[in-house]
Amino acid sequence: MAIQLIPGERRALKARAHALNPAVLIGDGGLTAAVLEEIDRSLNAHELVKVRIAGEDRDARSDILRRVCEDLGATAVQHIGRILLIYRQRPEPDAKRGPRPARKPRRPLKRSFQNRV
Repeated sequence: MAIQLIPGERRALKARAHALNPAVLIGDGGLTAAVLEEIDRSLNAHELVKVRIAGEDRDARSDILRRVCEDLGATAVQHIGRILLIYRQRPEPDAKRGPRPARKPRRPLKRSFQNRV
């Protein structure tokens, strides 16, 4: 389910994305399962992803943006020319994992090194 962004959130996301380079490039093959999987991986890692699309047809680019957002539960932030800006909030970490395991205790220093400190 895609979330609705208020104008202030959209503006903040655009500002964050200004310095980003496109993480995924969609070529002449169009939107394939592999491309969708790569966009999904990028969204999981970064939340905010720029996607560049090859092709001249603006309607096709709009259709690709709509399909990506529907299939991945993402939100379209911006569509300028051949660049799409897509956002999906990172999922919360699993509570099942529990706390990190304790580190193994370090061995004590050799007696000759203890006096040097």
